[in-house]
Amino acid sequence: MNLMKIFTASLFLLFSHLLMAQTDFIGDPPHFPGHPRILLLKGEEEVIKTTIGGNVIWGKMHQAILDESDHISGLPPVERIKIGRRLLDKSREALRRLFFLSYAWRTTRDLKYLRRGEKEMLAIAAFSDWNPSHFLDVAEMTMALSIGYDWLYDDLSPASRSIIKQAIIEKGIRPSLDPRSNSNWLRAEHNWNQVCNAGMTYGALAIYEDDPALAKQVINRAIENVVYAMKAMGPDGNYPEGYGYWGYGTSFNVMLISALDKAFGKDFGLSEMPGFLKTAAFLENMTGPANQPFNFSDSHANGGIEPAMFWFAQKNADPSLLWVERSRLLTEVPQKHVNDRLLPAMMIWGKDIRIGNIRPPKATLWVGRGANPVALMRTSWTDSAAIYVGMKGGSAGINHAHMDVGAFVMDAGGVRWAMDLGAQDYESLESKGMQIFGRTQDAQRWTIFRYVNQAHNTLTINDQHQRVAGFAPITGASSSIDFMNAVTDLSEIYKGAVAKARRGIAIVDRQWVVVRDEIETGDTAAIVRWTLVTPAAVTVTDNRNAVLTQSGQRLMMRVDAPGEVVLRTWPTDPPPNSYDAPNPGTIRTGFELRLPARTKTSITVSLIPEKAATAANKNIGPLSSWKQDNLIK
Repeated sequence: MNLMKIFTASLFLLFSHLLMAQTDFIGDPPHFPGHPRILLLKGEEEVIKTTIGGNVIWGKMHQAILDESDHISGLPPVERIKIGRRLLDKSREALRRLFFLSYAWRTTRDLKYLRRGEKEMLAIAAFSDWNPSHFLDVAEMTMALSIGYDWLYDDLSPASRSIIKQAIIEKGIRPSLDPRSNSNWLRAEHNWNQVCNAGMTYGALAIYEDDPALAKQVINRAIENVVYAMKAMGPDGNYPEGYGYWGYGTSFNVMLISALDKAFGKDFGLSEMPGFLKTAAFLENMTGPANQPFNFSDSHANGGIEPAMFWFAQKNADPSLLWVERSRLLTEVPQKHVNDRLLPAMMIWGKDIRIGNIRPPKATLWVGRGANPVALMRTSWTDSAAIYVGMKGGSAGINHAHMDVGAFVMDAGGVRWAMDLGAQDYESLESKGMQIFGRTQDAQRWTIFRYVNQAHNTLTINDQHQRVAGFAPITGASSSIDFMNAVTDLSEIYKGAVAKARRGIAIVDRQWVVVRDEIETGDTAAIVRWTLVTPAAVTVTDNRNAVLTQSGQRLMMRVDAPGEVVLRTWPTDPPPNSYDAPNPGTIRTGFELRLPARTKTSITVSLIPEKAATAANKNIGPLSSWKQDNLIK
């Protein structure tokens, strides 16, 4: 970095500090509400009670929350037991319990919920600390006690109020002012910023009248700094850390905005950040007809109801954003969702939405630019057997990213054929001394099987890892009904191994999928491995054809490429290292191809459901001929 860049960076940092010190977003509100003031003012629970009385679906969800609150009432309070360096599972359980119990108290006025919530808060307040060395733990614990303290405030004993309030201030808010605790989240461009600033804001709202100067400082700080994470969702709304961390970071971002709006009557422009209101469409399109998400990066293969989507549907005045949530509400028992610690928020944000009136989205292609661009396409929103493809470009240098640039997933016939192995439990690696969050090319992270390109549905060239410093944009897309497609340029990802690399994926005639790779070698030859990870059984019928079988269905895999191609399989289980997670019921299939120096080669792989086998004979031209009329501008 040259002196001018150093000077510019230093000047920006100084300006940011001065701005934070001088900005007074909330001022001195003339009519600050009394308790309860977080998310739901006094008396507003009556609207929820009216909703659950007149709607079977909401009534069942409400009852599930009460039943789970009864179950919680019989459990001992959470204890301060860390797993590795984290107290996070206890903080999350505390938030779940106190949100549920507080909701149950406000909607029923049954004293058992009040007393059990009070007992939980006093036990947590007695902890020596809330583990500020891993500040997510503090943030969620602070939010937990703040909701409980605020919603139960009028009926807590004065002694309990004093103890809980002091714990929120001394074990929650004040540690957040220490640079040793806040340096890795205050201005971060990832989920830690959203979660920690939300948690601290809840603490400040809860104790506002007791220390208004401190509360204002914390709330103003959150408004000033959460935008550093929110800007990562621009311009189109895709969340760089993927499906799972959308459910974490964005949900807490919405919790923050909703609480500010309720307390002050405005959100200080946060919801107007570029891309933020569009991010609901990203999440909705990330779930395929097989009811599984496109789980790239550190995400798991299972999805669930996202309460924040109800806030987005209201804010955008677009109930179609809830098509996936509607499906889950109609087909899954409410008890399946009671492990979601933010579930009561859905009852607040969704109380005016009639589930039966939700209609499917109109667009079947969604493209998002940004740090981790994606293209998400399907043949139908209403047909459970529809074809779905999710493809990503981006970079392995993003928080929680894998070396999965160019990877895709595919659904057809109601099952997932091309899959992502997903996240590995962090503690399973950290307990073995692994440093798993490095982002350099030689980081220990890239010794973990699930994280590298060899274990994803993308290319591996010369058996090398993808370049962490590279970036792959989505360069074109089309929603054409007979040839829906998207193209990404992978050249930077494989820089030094080949001169150029592009990948296009299309759904052809709404019946089958084609993956086309165009590669140009430089002065040296290259060995390209094409990989597909699948839960299906794979039978290689000849060098260029294989049959994948699962759930009584078959998918044909056909390779069209120059030179000698030999389709084969590679194991995923057992994985190569003792610290790798097992991957039962999965396998990799694909092939290797040697490309001479200074040549241009195209590789086309067709993935054809059995019922479309006779129709899949269309000639697929070069990527330059693929229509690109629907790339988001």
